[in-house]
Amino acid sequence: MTSTPGTHGMYGELRAQLDALTTEAFRPELAEIDQLPTLDIARIMNREDSTVPDAVATQLPLIAAAVDAVAERAARGGRLIYAGAGTAGRLGVLDASECPPTFNTAPEQVVGLIAGGPGAMVTSVEGAEDSKELAAADLTALKLTADDTVVGVSASGRTPYAVGAVEYARGLGALTVGLSCNADSALAAAAEHGIEVVVGPELLTGSTRLKAGTAQKLVLNMISTITMIRLGKTYGNLMVDVRASNEKLRARSRRIVSLATGASDPEIEAALAATDGEVKPAILTILGEVDGPRAGSLLAESGGHLRAALKAARAT
Repeated sequence: MTSTPGTHGMYGELRAQLDALTTEAFRPELAEIDQLPTLDIARIMNREDSTVPDAVATQLPLIAAAVDAVAERAARGGRLIYAGAGTAGRLGVLDASECPPTFNTAPEQVVGLIAGGPGAMVTSVEGAEDSKELAAADLTALKLTADDTVVGVSASGRTPYAVGAVEYARGLGALTVGLSCNADSALAAAAEHGIEVVVGPELLTGSTRLKAGTAQKLVLNMISTITMIRLGKTYGNLMVDVRASNEKLRARSRRIVSLATGASDPEIEAALAATDGEVKPAILTILGEVDGPRAGSLLAESGGHLRAALKAARAT
């Protein structure tokens, strides 16, 4: 097989870039891992995974600063948008898709963009990650505004789709976060908030769905969860905005009301009936001793923060 000098030069440059990435480093001590017993391989993987939380811990001040900025934008109606390719893109879509049932967010409030579109969730879309223009087009389709936040996610920190998303968003005045797993990454440099969780070389050379993917999942968990806490989507550690869309969640709703109030089952059923099954106002009717409509009004006035609404109810 032959290649043109231009092609050879292009791939030579890319190989040099990959050689410089910690996430792509080859580990000679694991070169014969395929010869080991299964239990030994499992132990090695488990030991590798145990290092990820410590790597995330080094970035906690940067993560907290980013979350505070995200929450500030979200409080005034801005959206949280993840953008990535491959595993990174799938993790963003996963995190976004879990916010509506967990926090009762509107589907458009937290959005996951993956290079190549929804089909890329299950089938690789060749070349999509190499296009900054595709990222700009995807964000244009969302009618991105300065109130929104775009989180570019890329293990390498060099993926054009993620870098392009951050560059385009920053140009419009949107908040930008760059999450990568290599130090001194182009993605972190392009973003207002750069987060670099350096987890080191992977067990399988370049397989960044492993430690890098785990690290990205942990950080995305923090970004969405703490943002929702700041927006009043929880009461203590209870998911008071949970959407009861199935039998399990309806049972969980009743348990949450019980944990928050200590009320009897008949009181809980009456409160949920008075609030169309919504947990947060149901808790307020019990603890604030108000009816359903009043609970709704108090929550609206408090921006959805149950503690503030409860304080207002008790003051009247």
